[in-house]
Amino acid sequence: MVTVDREKCTGCGKCVRDCPLGAIKIVEKKAVADESCVHCGVCLQVCEAGAISKPPEQDESICKCTSCPVQCEIKPGFTGACRRYANEGGVLVRNRPLVTEPLIRQENQEEGLKAIKRPLITAVGAGTSYPCCRPAPHIVQDIVDDVEVVTVVTEAPLSYSGVKVKIDTNFHIGDEGAKVRRQGRIVGMVDTEEYGSKMLSIGGANLLTGQDGFTVARTIVEICNGEKVKLRVEKGARLELQVGEKPVINGQEDVKMRVGCGSATIGIFAPQLAAVVDEAIILDYHVVGLLSEHVAGEYAGMKWSGVIPRARKSTKGRYFGEPGFGWGGTSIEDPRYAILEIDPTVAKPNLKILVTETTGRQAALFSLQENGEIVKIPMPDDVKAVVELIASSCEDARVSAVYVGGTGGSARAGVTNYPFKLTQAVHAGEVNLTIGGAPTYVLPGGGINFLVDVEKVVPKAFTWVPTPATVAPVEYTMHKEKYRKMGGHFENIIDVSSVKKKTFS
Repeated sequence: MVTVDREKCTGCGKCVRDCPLGAIKIVEKKAVADESCVHCGVCLQVCEAGAISKPPEQDESICKCTSCPVQCEIKPGFTGACRRYANEGGVLVRNRPLVTEPLIRQENQEEGLKAIKRPLITAVGAGTSYPCCRPAPHIVQDIVDDVEVVTVVTEAPLSYSGVKVKIDTNFHIGDEGAKVRRQGRIVGMVDTEEYGSKMLSIGGANLLTGQDGFTVARTIVEICNGEKVKLRVEKGARLELQVGEKPVINGQEDVKMRVGCGSATIGIFAPQLAAVVDEAIILDYHVVGLLSEHVAGEYAGMKWSGVIPRARKSTKGRYFGEPGFGWGGTSIEDPRYAILEIDPTVAKPNLKILVTETTGRQAALFSLQENGEIVKIPMPDDVKAVVELIASSCEDARVSAVYVGGTGGSARAGVTNYPFKLTQAVHAGEVNLTIGGAPTYVLPGGGINFLVDVEKVVPKAFTWVPTPATVAPVEYTMHKEKYRKMGGHFENIIDVSSVKKKTFS
């Protein structure tokens, strides 16, 4: 275990927070390492006081792991920093059984390539080929639909990786480009918004190799593995996110995502709205809709009511909203404030104005009095029914995530003697890349950059190493003849039946 100079140690706790194994604790205001320490080097890198050092002596019972550049020194009965490898009686073993079956069967898109659309085994539990000049840990063959098929698998440490988090919500979380922090450390940023969703970009090579890389790697992996993560957007919201669950924003669980922007909501429900109110303002952080002026309102037989909403005009019945923490993700917290003014030469007394959101979560009804005053009035059942119709048309709010990685560079060497041929074959559709058994989208252009829906991957498939990098289960499946042409490691091929028999025996 590492040693701590108690005179130099300031008890700041950075080593405790970043240690991947929890091997360091604060005792009497000073750091102390226990026997689970594997000399991964994280504490040495984060200790600004230079109080931590690595002892030169070695115990003969220790196993040095060579599955990544960290090279943990693992005592019997303990695991490495990535928690993937354990010392069992002096032998280093992968401590998760090889998962041979993907979660889903992929659709066959081309008859000639259907045999390679599903990996023979997954890479989850396979282990890692490092250094990369070694062949992949499992290269298996089988006959599928009368075609000889090969799948090559490895759990690859990827420094070029991250996760795109999709938050289906109408709540404002912060400005585009705002930094996203975890425990005060930068782990990503707010990305461009998509229709009805907020997007976060977590990780990437620059952040992984930066001063907060350990926190970044842990955050990527925990999100991808479906664990709950707490984040904070600079000058924005507090987020509690878990893939497959509803987002919690500033302590409030969101339930529904919008049916469309304010303009689209009017476009969908104009006839129903026109039948119960004289005007409707649909608040939305992008486009606020004004019913009577909107083309859909005209189609429903309406003329402009004289109401002017508090927003910047775009086109007829469409106004740009201002993002904020109020109704519809706008800055408007009081629905009365949504009505900027009313043209008295156009508006008629007893004019009924509905103010609501694109989710129908909140709604208020106002009436124009004879004296020009605007007052809030009780909402009758027919108006409530239309608001409920809007709400019932919304999808459930949830959190989704797509892992983004790059398996170019040396990560291909364990597959073939000619890495560039592998890249070409992946882009040509002659080699099928899957991650933990799940289908990927390979980005066009150079290299092998991919996206994968983490909910389709074998559960808890992602890990991380303190280089720092994330570790992804990578599978390449191809015709055996193609593998031969690209210089595959044929001396290491075994039948898939022998792997499965060993795995489940």
